[in-house]
Amino acid sequence: MGIKAIYFDLFETLISEYENGQRKAPRSTHIVERYGIEANRFDNEWRLRQEKRMNGTYPDFPSVLREIFGTMGHDMNDEIIEALHQERIAAKFKAFDNMDQAILSTLDQIKQMGIKIGLISNCTPEEVTAWEASPLSTYFDDAIFSYQVKLAKPNPMIYQLACERIGVSPAESLFIGDGGSNELNGAAKAGMMAYQATWFVPANISERIKDFRKLAKPLELLNILSG
Repeated sequence: MGIKAIYFDLFETLISEYENGQRKAPRSTHIVERYGIEANRFDNEWRLRQEKRMNGTYPDFPSVLREIFGTMGHDMNDEIIEALHQERIAAKFKAFDNMDQAILSTLDQIKQMGIKIGLISNCTPEEVTAWEASPLSTYFDDAIFSYQVKLAKPNPMIYQLACERIGVSPAESLFIGDGGSNELNGAAKAGMMAYQATWFVPANISERIKDFRKLAKPLELLNILSG
């Protein structure tokens, strides 16, 4: 195939925020309820800011909270905002717990094949605080976090940037992701071959994506590389 690099998504591809069908930690939407904030309205304001949260327009989680609370007419002090910030960091840390050994084994074998490994993640600063200390990071030649580069999937430019930083072309690259944020289409538009990772994704959700080959287990990727 002439594959020189494989790029992975992070959440729900290499790590998961769910275990046995339940979230490992509560979402911020529910945490704010303890301060008398209406969860549904907060969630709507949160979603409206999705793109700007991912592309680094907001420098951090507290800045998003301040704007949302202001829009909702709530005057929250810095102590409460920082408490919410720390709870979110702790919640995202949990996604890095109990790393799937099949994923680590797959990354190790890809590394041994001499293929470069990259990360392309739509994320905000507090979501990836645990990255550097995680076992995952040791396998990666480069990691692109959307908030740092001011680009987010599915913008083809973020995939092109990832290839430039490692020194390969999109045609020499694979992208593996669960399919969130329309990331598979973005990778394909950038010239990569894209596969949907379904090992963390419920069947009723993975089936919504029709146009990409599905990988049920991480080790199936090795069959593609050796085929």
